[in-house]
Amino acid sequence: MALDNEAIISQLKEASILELNDLVKAIEEEFGVSAAAPVAAAAAGAGDAAAEKDSYTVELTEAGQEKVKVIKAVREITGLGLKDAKGLVDAAPSAIKEDITEDEANKIKAQLEEVGATITLK
Repeated sequence: MALDNEAIISQLKEASILELNDLVKAIEEEFGVSAAAPVAAAAAGAGDAAAEKDSYTVELTEAGQEKVKVIKAVREITGLGLKDAKGLVDAAPSAIKEDITEDEANKIKAQLEEVGATITLK
């Protein structure tokens, strides 16, 4: 039985990440193998479905126990005044910074988590 490689590749390119994940699980179960390393390569080669995100939003989900420290950190990150920074923290979930790089988003996330905040990157 000959496989139609082009048709299979075309279908993989059009599949969502969730569909690819389900496919990998089904193959692993059917053949008793593990595709741990190839999964990342397959997802990366899946075309537009695995395209990297180029802008991020840092969202404060919860201020946590150290609200004053979170407000100070938000002021430092955003350059807002005390009243505006407090308003952002009180309004959680709220966007702290939008349309930034992944590195900058991760840096801000770490800075806010260090003072007890819960952060989501979008």
